[in-house]
Amino acid sequence: MDYFRWNRLWLQRRRRSLALLGGALFACSPAWAALGSDIASIASDQAHFHATDKVTSHPLYDVHEMVVSTGTSVREYAAPDGRVFAVSWDGPAMPDLRQALGPHFEDFVAAARASQGSHHYLTAQHGDLVLVSTGRMRAFAGYAYLASALPPGVSTDELR
Repeated sequence: MDYFRWNRLWLQRRRRSLALLGGALFACSPAWAALGSDIASIASDQAHFHATDKVTSHPLYDVHEMVVSTGTSVREYAAPDGRVFAVSWDGPAMPDLRQALGPHFEDFVAAARASQGSHHYLTAQHGDLVLVSTGRMRAFAGYAYLASALPPGVSTDELR
């Protein structure tokens, strides 16, 4: 086998193995604390947002509040069973909603695309997910919750 043919085959095999490795790495996603996840993974949100976690206890749930570097406050509401049932945010910039909403982020994107109203206000219900988001430059706010995971006695007015 001549040198050029061998070199070409070697490069093709290397490209294939790199493509397979890249695909495998892309398919593996980190475990984030997000809407519907358990409370034990909130530490990964803290690391992602580069924030500290301030916990406030209420009789029916705990609120884990993180302030990100942009000044936006992200709150995750955890039920007594340890499940994050709601997420809310407010501040001068939108937080990383892919991080905060986790597997429900695609529902958010679909709702935003289907929205016929103002681009400053979005309200949607997609299955179990209820989402409200408002925003103008330097003034963003919103919340999302799982209707079936909302603890009995908790009002949605408490999630803002």
